[in-house]
This record gives sequence, structure tokens and C-alpha cells, in this order.
Amino acid sequence: MLARTIFTYILLILSCVGAGAQYITGVMEYRPAPGQFINSMPWGCPVSARSLVSGVNGTLSLGAFGGYVIFRFETAVENDSDNPFGIDFTIFGNPMTDWSEPGMVWVMEDKNENGLPDDTWFELAGSDYYFSSTLKDYRVTYTNPGGVEASDVPWEDHLGNSGKIRANSAHTQPYYPLTDSFPAISADGYTLTGTLIQGAIDVEHPPGNKSLRRAFGYADNQIRGSGSHTVPDNPYTAEVENSGGDAFDISWAVDREGNFVDLDRIHFVKVQNGILHEGGWLGELSTEITGVVDVAAGPGLSGNLDLLVIQDLPLEIDTGTIQMELFLFHMGRPVSLPPIQWIVSEEWAAVDENQVLSLSGSGPLTLSAFVTGVPSLYASVSTLVTPGLLVFSTAGESLSRLSLYPNPAREIIHITGMKEANLIFYDLSGKMVRQVQNYLAGGDIHIHDLSPGVYLIQIGEGSAIRWLKLLKQ
Repeated sequence: MLARTIFTYILLILSCVGAGAQYITGVMEYRPAPGQFINSMPWGCPVSARSLVSGVNGTLSLGAFGGYVIFRFETAVENDSDNPFGIDFTIFGNPMTDWSEPGMVWVMEDKNENGLPDDTWFELAGSDYYFSSTLKDYRVTYTNPGGVEASDVPWEDHLGNSGKIRANSAHTQPYYPLTDSFPAISADGYTLTGTLIQGAIDVEHPPGNKSLRRAFGYADNQIRGSGSHTVPDNPYTAEVENSGGDAFDISWAVDREGNFVDLDRIHFVKVQNGILHEGGWLGELSTEITGVVDVAAGPGLSGNLDLLVIQDLPLEIDTGTIQMELFLFHMGRPVSLPPIQWIVSEEWAAVDENQVLSLSGSGPLTLSAFVTGVPSLYASVSTLVTPGLLVFSTAGESLSRLSLYPNPAREIIHITGMKEANLIFYDLSGKMVRQVQNYLAGGDIHIHDLSPGVYLIQIGEGSAIRWLKLLKQ
């Protein structure tokens, strides 16, 4: 009798753990980008996509930027505000503590009820969606290098940048998707489109390569926990508290213009690699997925729902002036930024009320931002400041007041420290790309049409030439 009672008790526990949860029931499309795991088991073949069905221990790689998978749930996933932390589903990947490979996530409701993902996709806006460095509708074209063994796969984006998905000795099969396995992908080349985020990646100091976790809203971003995978983590904290993995709220959905949309339910999810970067000896950054679970409503879980996020600074920056970017989120949606208190590690750095960072020295620097009066709401970033923004002056005059901000920049820059001057922009090949006549200090200079990269700006003429260096994102 005692043995039967114990057995019954165990069955009850097991049934409660999975109560109300559902998993992926079908994969609708798998279109990977080239990568070191593509065309090989267990991560990069069509059967790999099917490993995601009915559990959270599958093996699927999306390859480099733009590679994606679309899957469905049998029953609609409800946008339930009563779920723990408002979370509706969790995606599991295989990130490491200091190595995240963020995937963008889109959702779709089967409005026409035909069982196909042919309605409207809505992106779930994660923490980096609002940064100026994030590029929407970014397009990359991959070209098949041919051959039966691994070789570098060339790519070119719609902005004119180019590079290669590098082959490595650990994976010797072709990295470009083979026609036999992926007949929908052209044998010559193909283009993938999606949202590109910058990330915070350091592969210049091996063996400790790093791709730091994004604050929230990305797949293959947070490590798995030891708790039941049906009990979600709080996405607004850095700690792994329950299942780990990446928790998502359907309420983060935005349309193409970035406006929030209110979806009651969704049937389809698309995950797409949102990073284009080499990982050194780790190979290209390639989002991986092991499974997805629909979160069931459950009492007893509560926690902080507010989060302050700062855009990562580059590993090294030049002395000068930089516009900091930070956002306060409540349940994943940005709210008005309250008064912020900054703490800087060096006396030669300061952040003003407009969140503009001014630098007059060099060396390691850490910045911490706190919501005034709420010390638990804070965020920090670190960088190495190196001399070099003020390149040189042919007149030998003091350049201490000359300033370019924001830098890096995407849309608009300003130059101060002189009254009026003619400006000439050069790329690093020496080609003149822009002239600005009679520029007045502090005025707007629009640079949205310049390709991302480094530019030298000539200020003035003759013996009074001065130079600044600009990083265009």
C-alpha cells in the first residue's frame, strides 16, 4: 500500500510539472544562413529542425546573420497578463555565461485560420531594438564558394560592406547550404533580411572571447537553469532563478513602424539570427535553439518588472564627446526616463543632464547610471578610452576645445570648438565623400547616407587645417 501511495504521488508531481504547457508541434520552414554547423548533424540538417518538436532538448543552428526557423503551436499561445512576469513562452538555446548568440523573435496569429504562416509578422522588441546602432530591414547576400569541403563563404550587405563566413579546421563540410538538403536555397547565392543588432563582442583577447548577454528579448541569450522548464524566469533580472532560457511576452510586439500592437494570441514564431560577427576560434556567431515551451499561468511568482538599460560602448573609444543611450523599461516597454545619477570611475570623465559623455583623458573607464531615488535600478558599461579623436593640426594650435558628438553616430553629428569653418569628409581610402560649406559650430550635420565606417573630417583650410575622426554606425 505504501509503495502504491508513493507511486501515485510521483505521478501527480509529474503531471503538475507539465500541466498546461505545450511545445512546438511543427516546423514550417528552416532556412539557415551559411555556418560551421550547416550541412552536418546534429545541428544543421533538415532533420535538426524536427528535433525541436515536443520538447526542449533539440539541436538546431540557424547559421550566420539572417538564418531563420518558423514553427507553430497546435493551440494558440495566449497573451496572458496573469502569467508569471507577463511571460507567454520560453525559448531555450545553448549560450554560455559570457557567450550569447542573440536571435530576433517574431510572432504571428493565424488570422485567416488556414494553418500557414501567411499573415503579418510582428517583431518582439527586445532591449536593443531602440538603440541607434540597430538596423531594421538589414540585407545580406551570401555567395556559394563551391567545392566539397569547407571554404570561406563571401557575403555583401545592402550598405556595400562585405566579408566572409570563415571556415575552420573543426568543421570540414561545406558551410553554404547544400541543394540536396535545402532545395529552396539557390545553389549560387541568396539574400536574407532581418533586424541587425550590434551586440557587445570581444574576440580580440582570446582565449576569453566574449559576446555579452543582451538585457532581454532575444533567443540563445540566457543560460538554462536547473528548475522546471515550465516555470519561466524573470526577463528583467540578470539572474537565473527558475528555468533559465529566454522568456518572451507577446506584449512586446511592434509593427514595421515600431508601434506596439496588442495581440491576444499567436500561433507561429520565427527566430532569426540577429548578429553578423565572427567569433574568433569559436567560429561565426550563430543562434542555436533547443526547444520552446508555452508558459502556463501559475501563482506564487513575483519580482521586479522595471529595468534600466545602457547601450554598450565600443571596446575602445577615442577621447571626445559621446551621446549615451539609455532606456527605462516597465514590463518590456520603454517609459519616460526619470532623473538619472551617473557615477564615473575617472575624474576626467563626466556625463551631463543630456546624457552626453565628455572625456578629457585616457585609460579604463566604467560608467554607472542610477535612477535617482531608486538605487536598485542601475546599469553599468565599461570601455577603454584611447587618445586619437583629435588627429592632428597643421597649425600646431591647441585643440582642447574642439569636439565631435555623438561619436559613434548614425544620423546626425555636431562639431563645436570653433566659430565657422568649411568641412571635408574623407573615407580611409582618401576619397572625399562630403563637403559642408560655412559650417557654424553646433549645427546639425546629417550623415545617415554615409556607409558605416571610419571617416576623417578636415576642418578649415590652408595652414589652419584641423582633423577629427568619426565612427559612422
